[in-house]
Amino acid sequence: MEFHHIGIPTDKKRENETYMEGAKLYVTDVADSEHKIEWLRFEDGSPMPEALQKVPHVAFKVDNVAEAMEGKPCLLEPFEAAPGVTVGFILEDDAPVEYMSIDE
Repeated sequence: MEFHHIGIPTDKKRENETYMEGAKLYVTDVADSEHKIEWLRFEDGSPMPEALQKVPHVAFKVDNVAEAMEGKPCLLEPFEAAPGVTVGFILEDDAPVEYMSIDE
């Protein structure tokens, strides 16, 4: 497991946001941030869990998201966030943690 990024909820519009329609979410690309920050701006009525909308999360790259999540409190089941990118979220002491695998 290796650190990938930190995700921070915001209500401020950022440059180069990408809109994720199903999540009602605007997100920035970690590759554009020197310090690996992903900004998340949620629209009203977003179906994403409140913890992701209110609390920063830390993300780790893993080989297998489902295996990494096994036995941990699930916040969001694994899903394909982008082609070749699978993510899932757990809670650790009320803090969201993201596991992600990237096909290379």
